Amino acid sequence: MSPPPPARTRRVDLVGLRRELPGDVSSALDDYQRHLAMERSLSPHTVRAYLADAVSLLVHLAGGTAGDATVEAVDLAGLRSWLAAQHGAGASRTTLARRTAAARTFTAWAARTGLLATDPGPRLVAPRPHRTLPAVLRADQAKAVMSAAEVSAEHGDPVALRDQAMVELLYATGVRVAELCGLDLGDIDYSQRVIRVLGKGRRERTVPFGVPAERAVRRWVEHGRSALVSDRSRDAVFLGARGGRLDPRTARRVVHDVVGAVPETADIGPHGLRHTAATHLLEGGADLRTVQELLGHATLATTQLYTHVTVERLKAIHDRTHPRS
Repeated sequence: MSPPPPARTRRVDLVGLRRELPGDVSSALDDYQRHLAMERSLSPHTVRAYLADAVSLLVHLAGGTAGDATVEAVDLAGLRSWLAAQHGAGASRTTLARRTAAARTFTAWAARTGLLATDPGPRLVAPRPHRTLPAVLRADQAKAVMSAAEVSAEHGDPVALRDQAMVELLYATGVRVAELCGLDLGDIDYSQRVIRVLGKGRRERTVPFGVPAERAVRRWVEHGRSALVSDRSRDAVFLGARGGRLDPRTARRVVHDVVGAVPETADIGPHGLRHTAATHLLEGGADLRTVQELLGHATLATTQLYTHVTVERLKAIHDRTHPRS
């Protein structure tokens, strides 16, 4: 029987096995969680993933028995053994690289707080992740998606108005789905056509958007939002069916549905629209530094991935159109 997928294992470790951990280990993980959330300012999703990896590591070193887990047992050999087990369970190189980073974060914190005498993390070699080219829409496909969303919203259905505003703003700005769902009404400046978003590491940035996005967002806020608003809405721009702030999982499903309704488009979600926005900016002549700023990338290396996307698309066009390709 094949092993369960890593994501499922990680969820069981965090929710189930953590209840069985010794009290001192559980208390240490509570402190670690506060460190990740408050000192490192990591997103709730990243905090959960890092905690799950820490639990998985400690339980592995205890031979699979959560009640025997100790932080003091963490050493270089144990870290390597844990990653080898993850690899044996089918984890990809990208997943292993991310879990290596999570392990290093945990051991650095444990050493700094005195739970470990030395930090073995820096000696742990991470596998080099595969840099796969992200799926993006062509400019004509993106236009067709936006047009289809506009047609769906013509009758003024509140949910359709919301969905159109979402896809227009995602494509116009390239913001992350969590940043989109975190928007408040006061974060939108219609006169300047910019939004203020809070990104990773609680870094704030201002991102411009165009006339079509402005028109769609105004229609949603002025004519659709009131139909879903409730006591739970507060100042959230985008709302769910019950009036609370829109959940990123719902936003992902909506984008998949909206894009998937247009024939011959790639199956992409909000992150695909983010990739698409960045690629079209570069193809339109924007420089890497500008795109880095707009997307909120901490390093230029992340943004440079999009240059590979544009080169691959140019090569595809050349192969399709040049008589001597």
